[in-house]
Order: sequence, then C-alpha cells, then structure tokens
Amino acid sequence: CSNMLGGCKGTTGPSSINPETGKQYALDFPVVTIEDIVNVQKKLIDYLGIKKIIVAGGSMGGMQAIEWSIKYPDIVKSTILIATSARLNAQGIAFNAVARNAILTDVNFNNGNYYDKEKTPDSGLSIARMIGHITYLCEEAMYNKFGREFKTTPSFDFGIDFQVESYLAHQGKVFVDRFDANSYLYITKAVDYYDPIKEHGSLEEAFKNTNSRFLVISFSTDWLFTTEQSKQMVNALVKMNKDVSFVELESKCGHDAFLLEFEKQTKIIKSFLRG
Repeated sequence: CSNMLGGCKGTTGPSSINPETGKQYALDFPVVTIEDIVNVQKKLIDYLGIKKIIVAGGSMGGMQAIEWSIKYPDIVKSTILIATSARLNAQGIAFNAVARNAILTDVNFNNGNYYDKEKTPDSGLSIARMIGHITYLCEEAMYNKFGREFKTTPSFDFGIDFQVESYLAHQGKVFVDRFDANSYLYITKAVDYYDPIKEHGSLEEAFKNTNSRFLVISFSTDWLFTTEQSKQMVNALVKMNKDVSFVELESKCGHDAFLLEFEKQTKIIKSFLRG
C-alpha cells in the first residue's frame, strides 16, 4: 500500500518542499483527484515491474480500487470494494465541506502557510476530525458506546460534560499530532470530486471494459457509504455481465465497520480469492 498523492506520510503533498521555492507547497499544491492518485500508483508498480495486481480498498480506498479496474483493466485481476461507492452522496459532501471550513476559518490557518509558524491550525483540524469521526459511527454504535453518560458531574457551562464529547475531543487531539491540515483539505476534495458515472455517462458504461472479478462488501449500519450504493455497483456489473460477488455484513459499527470487522471480512475475502 502506498501513501496517496496529496497526503503527508511520504508521497508528495502540500507539506512537501517545492523545489522552486525551497518552502512547503501549502496551497500552491495543485488540487488532485482519485484519478491522479491512481496514476501515481501505476507509476509505482511499473517501477517495481509488477504486471498483474489485485486491488482492494475501503471507503476512499475503494474509490481508488474502482478507478484501477476502470482505467487499467488489463492489469487488474480482482477488485475488492469495501464500504465504498462510485461517488459520494450529497450528505457526505456536506460533511466534508463543514470539516474543510473548520480548517479554513481557523485563525492560525494563514492561507495554508503555517509550517514555519509557532501556532498551527490545530483547532480547525481537530474539529474537522471530530466531524469526520461522527460519520464513521452510527446512532446505535454511539448509544451503545456512550449513551448519555456524563464524564463528570454536569458543569452547566459549555465545557465537556458527556462521554461522547470527551471521546470526540480525544480523537481530534490525537489526529492533530499525526496529520497535516492542508492534506485533509486536498484528500477530502478528491473524494468529493470522484464521479465515474458523470465521466462515462452511466455506471454501466464506467464498468463496461473492466476485466476483473469483483467482490463488493457493505455493512448494514453504514450510512456514509450505504448498502444501497453498493447494490447500485453490483447491479451495474451484473448488467454488463461481469463476475461479481456481493455480501452485506451485519454490524453495529457504522462505517467504522470496515476497519473493525476484519475477521468477518477476512473469511469472505479468502473465499473470494480462492475462487
């Protein structure tokens, strides 16, 4: 697995040094798409001399796997799509927009040029992560995990009272320590833009020239990438006479299930790969 273009853990992104200026790219870095990310991955496997691959991904990784199967049909043997869709729905785009605005309006964002500053947009990035993390959960998961439990005796002010508030604050804090705010902007925008349906005219046409076998896995409580969206891909593949298997897994974890329900997924993926 390679780090994605626009990220902050290896592959070039906004926190990388621009050789023309000797400083970080920041917002001078071009907006990238899922297609761009896959093209960079293709250059990597060409460099490594790999001729055939199995692509697998969950969530945004699933979008990359979709694009691999569409753009490089002669290379991809099997495609495994987990808790993903061919395009993000309006609700998902809306959550990403709010998260980006939390970063963009942070007093320390400085138009993306914060790398050499004492203060960085930690507050905005933390809030963005909190928003994103809510989309990974479902109401049942949040109730089972937190209910309406208080962290301490109610303070009757605007501090952290509830366990769920404490949990989200913690998730935001630890995320700031390991991620770059500009990368968050670029990566979420890439997810928003991806739309092979619009590019090809229909989902059927998008999958028309694919040669791989497909496995599509969804989760019952995932409201960010729903089972209905998975079925849309499955139906399009069936209409185009493609080899496709589909399973919806029962889970109480929401979208987070693709990261947590690994034992269930392992059994299904092993069976698929043996086929």
